[in-house]
Amino acid sequence: MDATVYPFLADSLWQHLNWNWALLSMVGTLLTVIGLSVAILARYVRIMLNILADTPPPLSMGPLDFQRMEGEHVQFRAADGVSLHGMFLYGDRSRARKGMIIFCHEFASDMYSSARYCRPLLEAGFDVFTFDFRGHGRSSNSPDYTARQWPSDKEVADCIGAFAYVQSVLAGEGLPENFGVFGISRGAGAALMAMAGDEAAKCIVADGAFSTDVTLESLMKKWAYIFARVKFLYENHPPAFWRFLRWVLFLFAPRRFHCRFPSVRKALVRMTPRPVFFIHGERDSYIRSEQTRFLYALAPQPKFLWIVPSAKHNQSVVIAPDAYRVRTVAFFERFLTGIEGSMEHLEALTPSIAEVA
Repeated sequence: MDATVYPFLADSLWQHLNWNWALLSMVGTLLTVIGLSVAILARYVRIMLNILADTPPPLSMGPLDFQRMEGEHVQFRAADGVSLHGMFLYGDRSRARKGMIIFCHEFASDMYSSARYCRPLLEAGFDVFTFDFRGHGRSSNSPDYTARQWPSDKEVADCIGAFAYVQSVLAGEGLPENFGVFGISRGAGAALMAMAGDEAAKCIVADGAFSTDVTLESLMKKWAYIFARVKFLYENHPPAFWRFLRWVLFLFAPRRFHCRFPSVRKALVRMTPRPVFFIHGERDSYIRSEQTRFLYALAPQPKFLWIVPSAKHNQSVVIAPDAYRVRTVAFFERFLTGIEGSMEHLEALTPSIAEVA
């Protein structure tokens, strides 16, 4: 190539850059902003995945918390085929039979914790079916799944299987297939989501319930200081940023945890209206009472909210055992059995005075 061509090419290139410097500057700036945004977002998502994996729940039960009860042990299958273990506890037969209640235990517990919450229901004439979620107690587990404190589609499949099994047993005995649900913390969330697709579940007591998406967004804001070194940045993210980060997080979660984390919030909105009795500890530092208040606001009527003074996570039954007994029995008597007189114990539970024991 002629040596005179090189200066010509250089001049042409320089002239081209000189004419289009503004456009090139904009493109370079845009690429830099996109690169930095992707890098920051990747850091945020990586940290939140670790929080999702490692946030430890408080111990909710101890060996002396309650006296275990034994019943009729059975095996059944979750909706996805995993083998689960359950147990029927039968109520006081000197009383009229009032109906069946399915108990869904909290994370790191088992079906025996039903004795802690359901003994008054048995004494009142209700029957209880309690079961071990997968990876707990005597139930099997999926080979690639590790149970965590967040209700996933795996626990929802367990609840769906329990609902279907109880309905088949009731139908076999010639009894109505309707039942009530009693869920604790993660178990309450899984049960609420399962109820969205099963109208035989007539009502639910949800103690310590929360929605994973809303709770994680709250944790993101709480621990935002570990995302950014500059205080101004992490204190001034707009609300849309946290929602977008939550959405991205749940895109990556299935690959990391081999499960999905559906939303209790969305389940409540789409669920055919059913009576819900929300219970939460005022001093719960793990799942703040605001989380249950948020779910209460979304739920349709009839609904009840009881914020128990001085109670921590899953400790309302310990702090206020008499009120807990009276109100849970009254709720199921009214909305599962149809006993009108039970409403007097629930009518005082409104958002404005729910903190009064």
